[in-house]
Amino acid sequence: MADYWWAALGLVLIIEGLGPMFFPNRWRSYLRKIADQPTIQMQQLGGFLVIAGVLLLIFFAP
Repeated sequence: MADYWWAALGLVLIIEGLGPMFFPNRWRSYLRKIADQPTIQMQQLGGFLVIAGVLLLIFFAP
């Protein structure tokens, strides 16, 4: 079971690293736009991502 968590973490790191590796200027601009968003909007986005991740784990985890 622990192997799945390490594999999942590895995939997250790979996916997160693709943006800055291939498109560093766009990635930097995107992060600046995100940083300028109101706090409540950031919290809503974070909540949505957590819920989406939990649902994916529930439906697709072995």
